Amino acid sequence: MNKTIFSHFHPDEREFVERAAEWIENAARYHEQKLTDFLDPRQAYILSTLAAREPDVQIRLEGGSEHAERRRALIAPDYADLSQEDMQLTVLEITPEGQRFTELEHGDYMGSLLGLGMKRDKIGDIHVLDDGCHTVVATEIASYLNLNMNQVHRLHVMTSLLPIEQLRAAEQELQTMDLSVASMRLDGIASDVYRLSRSKILVPIKAGRCKVNWKPEEDPSHALKEGDVVSVQGMGRFKVLELEGITKKGRYRVKIGKFV
Repeated sequence: MNKTIFSHFHPDEREFVERAAEWIENAARYHEQKLTDFLDPRQAYILSTLAAREPDVQIRLEGGSEHAERRRALIAPDYADLSQEDMQLTVLEITPEGQRFTELEHGDYMGSLLGLGMKRDKIGDIHVLDDGCHTVVATEIASYLNLNMNQVHRLHVMTSLLPIEQLRAAEQELQTMDLSVASMRLDGIASDVYRLSRSKILVPIKAGRCKVNWKPEEDPSHALKEGDVVSVQGMGRFKVLELEGITKKGRYRVKIGKFV
């Protein structure tokens, strides 16, 4: 692989770039097909970018729903018909017992799944519903989860497996907030969203625990723009929904959506 390709990506992404490049080379040179684990949007972008450089390779991305965030990729020679290939997606339906299940949130389900020894790469989108949860999982680990998943945040749950066609996708809920900020700097907006001092929000950013559009971002002065999705490990995510204008005092009026 051309070593200059690494200059386009963050150093933390080098390992994935190398793996993705190998998958593409194997498809082009050895006519191999590769079904990946779930990729986040940044990884899917990297893979798509590398695949676009190789005319003899194609990829298919599927996550179970039209707007899936996490998707598996199938990489294959350009002559293969991928439309009928099984992307190995299964729905794990989780139904809490009792009346307190409405208290459960995305992080509760995620914590219980990871607590069973699952790697995040084997779990797709988690759709929290009014009566439980539909989680897209890799088919190869679905039976294990169905057998061992019996509790979420101290609540007993029942599980069943469904074909991906029966997925009930949840609308992503955003809690909106209006900010007035001196600039569009990452640290300034993040400190307001998470209600932390500027000095405290600098710690996770400089430690590499912040991502903008799923790409590591360690520069506190990075300028955010409409559509950017920001995540700070352990604090959640937010999206810059709209830049509504500039006040007479030169401050930016910004509408933020915090994922709940």
